[in-house]
Amino acid sequence: MSLPERILLVTGKLAEPLVRKYGKGCDVFVTPVSVAAFLTPEMIVRYLKKAKIKSEDYDLILIPGLVRGSAQEIEEELGVPTFKGPRNAMDLPQVLKAVREGFKLSKEVPADELFSFDALKRVEDIRNRTRNKRYIEEALKRPWNVLVGNLPAGRDFPTRILGEVVDAPRLGVEGTVQKALYYLLEGADIIDIGMIAGETNLDFVELIPEIRERLKEKGFDVPVSFDSLNTAEIERALDHADLFLSVDDSNLESLVTDKPVVLIPTNQAKGYFPTRPAKRVEFLEELKARALDLGYRRIIPDLILEHVPHLARSIMAFQLYRERNPDDVLLAGVGNVVELYDADSVGMNALLAGIAKELSIGLLLTTETSAKARGSVRELRRAVDMNLFEMPKDLGFDLLILKEKRDNDWRFEPAKEIVEAEERPVELEPVYFRIWLEDGKIWVNAHHGTEAVLTIVGDEPNAIIDTILERFEISQRHAFYLGRELEKAYTALRLRRSYVQEVELFKDFYL
Repeated sequence: MSLPERILLVTGKLAEPLVRKYGKGCDVFVTPVSVAAFLTPEMIVRYLKKAKIKSEDYDLILIPGLVRGSAQEIEEELGVPTFKGPRNAMDLPQVLKAVREGFKLSKEVPADELFSFDALKRVEDIRNRTRNKRYIEEALKRPWNVLVGNLPAGRDFPTRILGEVVDAPRLGVEGTVQKALYYLLEGADIIDIGMIAGETNLDFVELIPEIRERLKEKGFDVPVSFDSLNTAEIERALDHADLFLSVDDSNLESLVTDKPVVLIPTNQAKGYFPTRPAKRVEFLEELKARALDLGYRRIIPDLILEHVPHLARSIMAFQLYRERNPDDVLLAGVGNVVELYDADSVGMNALLAGIAKELSIGLLLTTETSAKARGSVRELRRAVDMNLFEMPKDLGFDLLILKEKRDNDWRFEPAKEIVEAEERPVELEPVYFRIWLEDGKIWVNAHHGTEAVLTIVGDEPNAIIDTILERFEISQRHAFYLGRELEKAYTALRLRRSYVQEVELFKDFYL
């Protein structure tokens, strides 16, 4: 099938200026309907037939992405291949470019949504190739790959993410399992059991098999790593875990195992940690040589990624080590950087994942201890997926949460009469509402005086406001106020932020 040259864009009256602006090179058919989202395939067929559009006139028809129903009916009636375009006219240039390069659109799914599906399918295709049994067998013959439990890791595989359950003994089996399940659903590949510094919890170590079994029951047969500097705890865990963090100069001779261990350039017992990159690399190389002489089978070096103001020197240490040891599988703990910087975690996790790709760091350890680091596992997973491609840009999916890739020029011609908005006094009403978030839901108490007379629970603002309007008589202004607050609460849920009624969700930073 030849690529389309003559393309017809169908739109409504209000969006016509934008469609003409962004659909350059295409004909535009404006229906008598004001808002394109109100169009149906049946209406489009009727309007196009009335305009005497014939099959020989066009190679392709694009209808608005917001039209409900399938474009198949239009194609059958007119004999012209018809597909859904983007939901936003400003995405037309990207869609038209893709179509002219042979991208296959859908008759049911909006084009912009399809881009995301296609990109994520490409990610899954890459991951599926690395899950092939023969591929894994061949890859594990190379020195730059390693098997952690049942999971291959290294240069020939996507970066693996370890989600650390911090202070696991305090959480107990139930709490550890719940946290681990959360990490796995967010995209972690390995669950790291973090022990409590300065304590010895041997009884809890014996419960690791139960934790693994509980995870298997939920469908997650994944490796478990063990994170402790306590020699007694590590010795007890040797039969229960697949990977051990962190072995150093102080306990190297006590813990010889054929399982992979993460080796760090320290002596915790003496408080020794070389800060200069060259010295750090030399010390870690010496430790690795000693470990292999002692009988360790597989060493995974970790140069220790430090937080600002020492981040640059630690990246230099990783870079220097990688240049001198191109075949080693490396691990880096990125959570330390994110937790100790009062800035949004999204961009930091993206950048750290990019640095890890450049340095071929096959394992990334993170945690979500503080509120500001919440979502870090999911953010790392998306960043790792983006880094499966040569350039993490224009992929169809991204890590843009609070900022946008380009400005949306969404304006209309104002009416002849323009008035300045004026606020009017608010009259008190007998019923008022208190809104809060709990367990991933929006909760609303309706009050008469000090008494809560009804509680409404939901996760969608329209459903909640409809329920309120059905049960209570409130003014239009009150309904608008509730709608605004419910939308804020919904936004807080999606961003995993806390919500306080009548308090702004974001600080005025750019104003």
